[in-house]
Amino acid sequence: MRLYHFLNEHYGLENIRNQRLKIARINDLNDPFEFLGVNFGDKSIRNAFQKMKNRINEQRGLLCFSTKWSNPVMWSHYANNHKGLCLGFDVANESIGPVSYSASRLAVDLEQLKSPNDLSIEYITQILFTKYTHWKYENEYRAFVTLEEADEKTGHYFAEFSERLILKQVIVGAESSISRKQLSEALGTKLQNVEQLKARLAFKSFSVVKQRDRVLWR
Repeated sequence: MRLYHFLNEHYGLENIRNQRLKIARINDLNDPFEFLGVNFGDKSIRNAFQKMKNRINEQRGLLCFSTKWSNPVMWSHYANNHKGLCLGFDVANESIGPVSYSASRLAVDLEQLKSPNDLSIEYITQILFTKYTHWKYENEYRAFVTLEEADEKTGHYFAEFSERLILKQVIVGAESSISRKQLSEALGTKLQNVEQLKARLAFKSFSVVKQRDRVLWR
């Protein structure tokens, strides 16, 4: 499935050079309701879920994608106001799932909470893949991944480009100063077959589209 990941210019080029994608930690995501989207009428339930969230944060992470690169809001929020990049990947279908958007909090599964240390992956995934309806513009898909070994220099965790995560496109933002040469050098010899595009703002709609005039991207 073709999916898209937005980044600022620095980390976008860095990830391309290193052929890897940073894994997001659950406690660092920009939605404070991540893993807390259930109905917490009881204080003990709130405390239990916060502890579980912290524990899962140490063991698992997320790769987050969108189904579209044409949404100008995504460029503004996640690609440094259209100055960054969008990376298009072919992602193995069995590795990902769509986010569900809900206007109300999820009901608590009391049977699951009787043994919170043994929560099923299915129940945890349901919570992690549910967000407030106002995030719907992201058209998000997620991969819930196990954290292996942290990078020695940064302390972050990364997913290497592979047959399950194949870089197919790089879209340079409409306001980006990244040149063709810079992008080509970042891609190196191994990734020269990756499609390279420059974005522009559409003339007749609220959309981001391909810049077809090669003169305007040098």
